[in-house]
Amino acid sequence: MICELAKKDIEELQTTNILPQTTFWGRIKRNQGFIPKGFELTISRDLLVTSANSLEKKGEDLLVLIKYVNPNACFAYVPYGPKMEPTFENQGLLLEQLSESIRPHLPANCIFIRYDLTWENQWAAEDDYFDEQGNWIGPPPAHTQEYRLNFNTVTGNVKKSIEDNLPKNTFFLDLTLNEQELMYNMRYNTRYNVRKANKKGIRVREYRLEQIGDWYKLYYDTAIRHNMAMQSQEYFSSILKNQDNSKNGVTVKMLMADIDGRFLSSMFLVLSRKRGTYLYGASTSCKDNLMASYALQWESIRISKEWGCTEYDMFGSAPNLDRSHPLHGVHIYKKGFGGNLYHRMGCWDYPYDRKQYDIFRLQEAQK
Repeated sequence: MICELAKKDIEELQTTNILPQTTFWGRIKRNQGFIPKGFELTISRDLLVTSANSLEKKGEDLLVLIKYVNPNACFAYVPYGPKMEPTFENQGLLLEQLSESIRPHLPANCIFIRYDLTWENQWAAEDDYFDEQGNWIGPPPAHTQEYRLNFNTVTGNVKKSIEDNLPKNTFFLDLTLNEQELMYNMRYNTRYNVRKANKKGIRVREYRLEQIGDWYKLYYDTAIRHNMAMQSQEYFSSILKNQDNSKNGVTVKMLMADIDGRFLSSMFLVLSRKRGTYLYGASTSCKDNLMASYALQWESIRISKEWGCTEYDMFGSAPNLDRSHPLHGVHIYKKGFGGNLYHRMGCWDYPYDRKQYDIFRLQEAQK
């Protein structure tokens, strides 16, 4: 088995559909106190597929973020990486091999490495984890998940994180369909609302950094209304400033919907290679915002398709239709656009210093 890493400047990382594995994301996270590191990862095929006999090598770029929890300790975080997805039985083995291979490239006081996996959740592929209505009920308890992932490892050191960072559940839309087909795939109410917004005269346009204050007013209103943790206006400004503005890089479009010059709804659309991502959204509390949000989302989908994207990531939803879930309303709204619900594996840790890691987990659990 081969698992090798070579250092690579983050500005030289190849752009990928997976936004959190791009140079752009590294720049944004640097502004938030992370130390981004780039690598070129090379592994042999037998690390991906158990039955593989070949030592054929596969490669990809890898973005790793270092975060110091105090002056004497840090952890490494891999957002939505690694991108290469092994068979279910090889997932733990790949994480183990990669963790040990990357260890010499990390600070000596690194407590653990955390992988925010975009791989399909293993238990979303099993009928036993769906109810009679076809809703996914979620994975089993953490110890059961750990037992399965560590089955093929040497150390048994792969641990399920206390919490997940990036969205685990999302809807993907197939943008290879034409606009008529995309409309047909929507739920009736969603399609009706999109058309109604157009008839009411709601306009969707792209705005520049000069209008970031208008964006932030909508965002602030939304955050207060839903009791959300808030980012600063400077954070959103940095998103616009750090884009690449080319089809070979990452492009950000700040879209806002208005009627008669009054802004009702807004969003950040991020275009990375062949994927459009609905990164942030906001709206007023007035009654007209509902129609505006449908017009805004539809225009974002259209822009992504025109840009050459083949898929559209709604970037976050509830795992099922459970009404008690805090993202139930968001789930219903996004589901209405006709995408396919996808469940990711979420965050997994590989401890280097078990004592310090256990302390960190305890503190994390008490947040």
